[in-house]
Amino acid sequence: MNIDCGKRHFGPRRTSGRNRHLINTWSQAYKAFAGALVVASAGAVAAEAQDSDPMLFYDQNGLTVRGHLQFGLNAVAERNLFWDLAATTAPGSGFDPDTNWLEGYIKPGVSFEYQLDTGAVFYGKLSAVSSYTWGTDAFDTGDTGATTLEEAYLAIRGDLGTGLSYDLSLGPRELTLGTGMLIANGATSGFERGALKFGPRKAWEMAVIGRLSFGNVTGTAFYLDPNELPSTDGNNELAGFDLRFDDPAGGFLGATFVNVLNSDSPYPQAAPGGVGAPSVTPGAREDTKTLGLYAKTSPFSGALENWTFTGDFAYQWNDRIDLEAWAGRVTAGYTFASLPWSPNLTLGYQTFSGDDPDTAKLERFDPLYYQGSPSAWATGSKSASTFINSNVNALTLALRVQPTRQDTWTLRYAHIRANELNSPVQFGQATRVDVNGNVVSGVTDAHLADDLFFEYSRIINRNTFLTAGVSVSFPGAGLDNVVGGSADPWTGGFVNVVVNF
Repeated sequence: MNIDCGKRHFGPRRTSGRNRHLINTWSQAYKAFAGALVVASAGAVAAEAQDSDPMLFYDQNGLTVRGHLQFGLNAVAERNLFWDLAATTAPGSGFDPDTNWLEGYIKPGVSFEYQLDTGAVFYGKLSAVSSYTWGTDAFDTGDTGATTLEEAYLAIRGDLGTGLSYDLSLGPRELTLGTGMLIANGATSGFERGALKFGPRKAWEMAVIGRLSFGNVTGTAFYLDPNELPSTDGNNELAGFDLRFDDPAGGFLGATFVNVLNSDSPYPQAAPGGVGAPSVTPGAREDTKTLGLYAKTSPFSGALENWTFTGDFAYQWNDRIDLEAWAGRVTAGYTFASLPWSPNLTLGYQTFSGDDPDTAKLERFDPLYYQGSPSAWATGSKSASTFINSNVNALTLALRVQPTRQDTWTLRYAHIRANELNSPVQFGQATRVDVNGNVVSGVTDAHLADDLFFEYSRIINRNTFLTAGVSVSFPGAGLDNVVGGSADPWTGGFVNVVVNF
């Protein structure tokens, strides 16, 4: 299992009256729903044992009730966290750059499907996450955790005839669109919730999702309210649509449009000329619109056999605050199918615009709710915990080998640079006074870091998975200039076990 290095959120905590009404209304429905499932599953267990599938509680008269259980434990060690920049940018913080911690989570759930006489299927799922961190994690938080609702939705799917099918759902659930560049991680872990690296929460706090499919084309309309940390809830609400074509051979082509309906989340903007602290505009994310395009090739034959290419591009704008930004990625992968262990080599380049300090316009890309694991949209391995996908670019290389069907070894490298100098790279936390007494933000040299990540995954059995990794991030000249010397590498490692039924 890959460690989730998702972005961090900033902003005041408030819960809108509309959301409180939705939560109160649906909580009553979910309690009734959960009670019905408990009664059904208990009766089924008493009636007959399901030796072939212990998580199948009931399967009679068109009703199927199934249990779900996932839990994991992760041991982490970090040395010289964040290249010990805190010693320069926040010397009075007392931040310890060396730490070890243990984190764990458990995610129980129950789901059902009921076949209606019309042929449609009524279905739903209820689950929760309980997580905890023992010790102090990378963000100086520890010995804390929380239990939260994860999925709690009701849905219906069926056929409309003439090749059309539909799927409608209401309630907290997971949703990933495209390659996960914009819409994937609907919830935040870590901090007061614990399990920072695992990131076990994925479901949106509220989701209204409607899908209509015809052949290989699927259209998805959505309304989403992310499950944010109580301490930094930005009251974000999103809506939009996704249109996707899936090639039966394996490729796909799609487009996603996202509109931020409501938000208290702020945006930073570089000071004019890059001299001075960045300005921060509360609620700037509201009305931000993003159009994303994504594609992956189907398997080729002939000269391009064993090659795979992907491409993503996003354009973002907000007329209210004069925002215009962009981002994109291209990858090329080749599988050496005739060699032992079937090595796969993937070369990629991803870039996210930063704010140009020499213009009045805001060009900083907002990555929204991207999938931040190293195998998805993380910019680097270590660096992904520091730089969100804004004002950065990265040349990436990944080599994967499989000595057996159960064992996978992956080596990842990322050369990470800033797109704009003297402009916020993450959010502006490294704003500081330079040697000339000027307040500056961002970096004065584009080279940020070079990250190496070596990962081993083992399928112990159909339900148990082991993952271990070591990583190191070598600071570039941009970070060296921040500390006024040669910054030391940031190293770390982890080992975790996940059990999934």
